[in-house]
Amino acid sequence: MNRTFLPTTQLLALMALAAACGEPAEKAPVSGAGSEPAATAAVATTRRVPLHPTADDELPPAIIGKGGPLLGTDLHYLKGDTATTGYLAVPEGEGPFPALVIIHEWNGLVDRVRQVADDFAAEGYVTLAADLYHGRTGSNPEENRALVGEVQSDPQTMVANLNAAATYLKSRPDVTGRVGAMGWCFGGGVALSFGLDGEHHDATAIFYGRLVDDPAVLKRMDHEVYGTFARLDRGIPPEAVQRFEEALRAAGIPNDLHIYDDVNHGFWLRVDGKPETRTAPALDAWRRLKAYLQRTLRS
Repeated sequence: MNRTFLPTTQLLALMALAAACGEPAEKAPVSGAGSEPAATAAVATTRRVPLHPTADDELPPAIIGKGGPLLGTDLHYLKGDTATTGYLAVPEGEGPFPALVIIHEWNGLVDRVRQVADDFAAEGYVTLAADLYHGRTGSNPEENRALVGEVQSDPQTMVANLNAAATYLKSRPDVTGRVGAMGWCFGGGVALSFGLDGEHHDATAIFYGRLVDDPAVLKRMDHEVYGTFARLDRGIPPEAVQRFEEALRAAGIPNDLHIYDDVNHGFWLRVDGKPETRTAPALDAWRRLKAYLQRTLRS
């Protein structure tokens, strides 16, 4: 698909946002059952995640610090690239299931993100956690900024990476063909860029990621957008979210955006960091997300 890519400064402005991703760095080795072959065709994994959707008053275990042992499989989904190592989590059962590409924060594909992939598989989604850093993770802000800068300098390669992830998911016989993308912070901005410039997919969910407020650009989106934001976020302030919402309306793009009071950037992925203020908004955001994925990927 031929697209006109956003200028780098407008695409993500990731370097300015990166300082807001200031949760303690998690550096973890690539985990799982070992690497699968390059994903030139649908590859069935022998490791499956039991179906166990959360109750209405329940958050997924990973984001409250109670993620269990990893149940998925490492996956080289870029043909001929053995450094880029995603993480594939597949629900038990024959399916077919809808699918998700989830996009890591600025420090790379670490085990909390893999655990979240398992949690989405437990909800009934074949989930591929993408790797935009070629198997690397950062352990401090300087390393993280350097990794972000590499992606920022080559947005077409970034989109091609995610196109390959979505294509792999669609090729699996246990996938319905409907695929969504979501991410947090750096990954949230990337999810938006992928929704604008990537091959067709069916959902885009943004958690406090860099935004675009040009209706002419947003007209390239062909599906409803979900967004969760934090009022105390200095990197993505409420005014930026309001401009984004107004631009989506002007572009005719349906959306479900919400700004949560009394929480800051990064609150949803790490509820356990401050559970007394993060639990209630995280639960509401989770209920909204489940409803959004139901209507965009299952309806």
